[in-house]
Amino acid sequence: MTTVLALTLAGCGGDEGAGDDGSSGGDSSSRQITVAALPLADGAPLYLAQNRGLFKKEGLDVRIQPVQQSIQALPALAKGQVDVIAGANYDTFLQADEKGTLDLRILAEGARVAPHMMDVLVPKDSPIKNADDLKGKKVAVNILNNIQSLTLDAILQERGAGLPEYRQIAFPQMGPALEKGQVDAVHAAEPFSSAIQKDLGARVLIDGGSSPVTSIPISGYVTTRSYASGNPEAAAAFQRAVEAAAKIATEDPEAVREQLPEYTKVTAEQAESIHLPAYPATTDADQLRRLTELMREQGLLKKELDPGSLLLK
Repeated sequence: MTTVLALTLAGCGGDEGAGDDGSSGGDSSSRQITVAALPLADGAPLYLAQNRGLFKKEGLDVRIQPVQQSIQALPALAKGQVDVIAGANYDTFLQADEKGTLDLRILAEGARVAPHMMDVLVPKDSPIKNADDLKGKKVAVNILNNIQSLTLDAILQERGAGLPEYRQIAFPQMGPALEKGQVDAVHAAEPFSSAIQKDLGARVLIDGGSSPVTSIPISGYVTTRSYASGNPEAAAAFQRAVEAAAKIATEDPEAVREQLPEYTKVTAEQAESIHLPAYPATTDADQLRRLTELMREQGLLKKELDPGSLLLK
């Protein structure tokens, strides 16, 4: 974990505001926040906030460190080695909170499902032609028993289709796994979905944003109760900055597309065609309740949960 989090993200501007001695620059209200982030379209507002000076305006010195899966950063968050995880897969962190391994607080929403921001892809010559054909087939997801299997199962159940068998494969390895026949299909998020389609000629079998999970919250900016209560001004400032950036992302999708080549492996040309998630500028407990109720239905949460109790007040 220490090795993963020690990596630096080229071009992310993570040292903005730092003085020559490594201390925070700016005025005395400057506060340093270490954020673990994924190379997904979900995280675009984080980079917008950094590069457009929204964090600096709030007196924050935000350091961004990359991870390939948000679950990789969970132990570091629990131990205080990172302060915030951006693009945090809600399922993982809600489950950790219920089990008592993490005292979760949600600073802000990150992304909600939008059409084709996640797709189930199959090889172009695959005999799998529709949702019914997925029954018992091997489907790659980034993390087992999580948002991808949760949402896909809900889509398949609504269509009366049988369920697949899931295999955990990190997003960057999904294309090679599909090409080698290690899995029958992949459930890939952007920008990986578009890249797999372009590189392999993969075919979209199911839009991961289909009913009944349309617009459901999938990720957010999370921290711990200890951090939020111990640093209330910094937490509130971070929330304001990313919500302002989410508003920019919603009103100006081109601003997001300009950010993507900076922290993902997509080119500027590829970024133009990527399907973006929705970026809510406010956190809605009722929308989060859609997610927690679905998790309860599928056994990923054992108890009823009021999402409002986890939100930064």
